[in-house]
Amino acid sequence: MRVPVLTYHGVNVAGDAYLGNDHIALATDLRLISDAGLRLVPLSWVVQQLLGHSERDLSQCVALTCDDGSDYDYFDLDYPPHGRQRSFFNTLLDFRRERGFAAQPNLHLTSFVIASPDARHEMDQRCLFGRDALRNTWWRAAQASGLMAIENHSWDHNHPELSGSGLDGMPRGSFLDVNNRARADAEIIAAARYIDALLAPQRCSLFCYPFSHVSDYLRNDYLPNHQAEHGMLAAFGDGATPITRDSDRWNLPRYICGYHWKSADQLSALLRDAT
Repeated sequence: MRVPVLTYHGVNVAGDAYLGNDHIALATDLRLISDAGLRLVPLSWVVQQLLGHSERDLSQCVALTCDDGSDYDYFDLDYPPHGRQRSFFNTLLDFRRERGFAAQPNLHLTSFVIASPDARHEMDQRCLFGRDALRNTWWRAAQASGLMAIENHSWDHNHPELSGSGLDGMPRGSFLDVNNRARADAEIIAAARYIDALLAPQRCSLFCYPFSHVSDYLRNDYLPNHQAEHGMLAAFGDGATPITRDSDRWNLPRYICGYHWKSADQLSALLRDAT
C-alpha cells in the first residue's frame, strides 16, 4: 500500500489560474489522476487498510481531502474579487458527468471541518468578507451524498484571528499549544461530539491537525492512550509522503496543494513517485 493523500483548501482563491486557486486545481487534477490510470478511493478505506480492518487492493490509488469546512467546499459562491467559484462538491459532480461513473466509481473527498459555531462566525467576519461562508448547513447533505465525508478538524483551530485566549490561557495561533488533557479534550472531544450530533447516526472518526501542527503530546500520549474517549481512529498532518503500512496512524502524511505541488506537471511527477 502506497497511497498519496492530496489536500485542498476551499478558501485558497487568489485568481483564476491553477496556482492560487484550489477549485481550478481540483478540477484539473481529477482528470490528471484518471488519465494516469490511478484510482480515487475514500480516505476511510486507507485508514481501514492501515489498521488491518479491511483488505482491499489499494495499489495505484489516491485519496482526496480538504480542510477547514468552508461553504466553498459544497456551494458555488462568489469569492471577492475573483467571482463565482465552482465548489469542490460540484466539481466532483462535474467530473462524474463528464467521464461517467465507471471512470472513478469510488470518487470521494473527505472534508475536515471546524466545529465551533462561534469560532466559525468570528473567522468568517475577520478572514472571509463576513458573508457567512463557514456554516454547517451542508454537512449532513454532503455526508449523505456518498461523495463526501465530514471529519474532525478541531473545535476552533486555535486560530490566531479568534478573540481572547483558549482554554486555561492557551495562546492563539498554534496547535502545538494543545499540550495537556484539558486542552486536548476541548479541541478534539468537544469537536467530535458537536459533529456527531449533526451527522447522527453517522460519526466522525478521523482527525486532522490544524496548521499541520503535530504536538508530541497529542501524537504520543493523548491520541493513542485516550481513544475510548475521543473516538478517533487516526490523525493527519502533512508529511509529503504516501501512506504505507508502516505509517504512524497518529501522524499520517498528506500533500498540500500550492505547497507540495504548484502545477499539474508537478502533481504528475509527484504521483509517479508516490504510487
